[in-house]
Amino acid sequence: MKKNHDSYIPYKMNIKSIFTYPAKHLIYVIPCIIVLALICGRLVDTSFLKALILPIAIFTIYPAMIGFQPRELLRLTDIRLLVVNLLLNFLVLPLVALLVGSLLLEPWPELRIGLLIVSVVPGGNMAVAFTMMFKGNVKASLKLSATNLILGSLLVPVYLYGLAGTLVEVDMWDVGKTIGLVVFIPLCMGVVTYNLLLKRMSQQQFKKDIKPILPAISVWGMMYLVFTSVSMKAALIFSYPTLMFQALSSMLLWYLATFFLCIIVGRFLFTRKDSMTLILNVELRNLPICIGLAVTAFPPQTAMMVALAFLFQQQLAIWFARLDNRFNLLGK
Repeated sequence: MKKNHDSYIPYKMNIKSIFTYPAKHLIYVIPCIIVLALICGRLVDTSFLKALILPIAIFTIYPAMIGFQPRELLRLTDIRLLVVNLLLNFLVLPLVALLVGSLLLEPWPELRIGLLIVSVVPGGNMAVAFTMMFKGNVKASLKLSATNLILGSLLVPVYLYGLAGTLVEVDMWDVGKTIGLVVFIPLCMGVVTYNLLLKRMSQQQFKKDIKPILPAISVWGMMYLVFTSVSMKAALIFSYPTLMFQALSSMLLWYLATFFLCIIVGRFLFTRKDSMTLILNVELRNLPICIGLAVTAFPPQTAMMVALAFLFQQQLAIWFARLDNRFNLLGK
């Protein structure tokens, strides 16, 4: 019996490795999904996949909300860091997205909306983990990420109506309803699930056994959303190859501008530890929410633009941390 049990363990570990592989190698998986989507979309009609977009979007965001702690909003600490974070996230970055879009994406309003969506939805669920990894202020990061998520979700309909309404018709009620479905329902489910789990296990056990697999669940959902949005517009992309180049250039330029602004602000106003916290909570966007909103409330080209952010976000954060360690970009 012991032999059979021992042979079962590697099998179980192999299944887990396969399941978590996309989340651990997102920088490689997303380009492969985009290429596969372009090929499939060129050969067959994938519009039937659109029927599952909304439930998959909810399924994608729900795991990311398990462990979310709203009580962090009530702690009156790191006020200056919080205020600067809010100004960058909800004022400066949307204006930068408007500028980049007007310069490089003038003929493609749907792509400009995709860039705007990325710019107005902060609260990346990786911000706290990256803050810990890169030796930032973890307690402040918890407050910033929680505030960004709640405030961003409430302001997105208003921002998109005001900023994107001149580009295409934006139904503010429809966007608000979508935010309710893909953000607040998963948020409530995540909080309830987390509290139920803590009744059955300790917080340490949750962090060890449950938390590591949650990003993997979200990534499988994101892969479906990215594949669907890109494949449905494969013919358009092949017809206008410059469209993909312009989209990539715009997204990269926006991220680089974000880093530049955060470095300048961080060096003048904060310690190195708080500056790193600021950068990660501004640069890391909540891409699961972005893609969920884009695919359910806007044309497929918009979701394709959001999908490109997956190519840059984590990789740029990692490279920035390496450069900071070498050249002290944020000061000593």
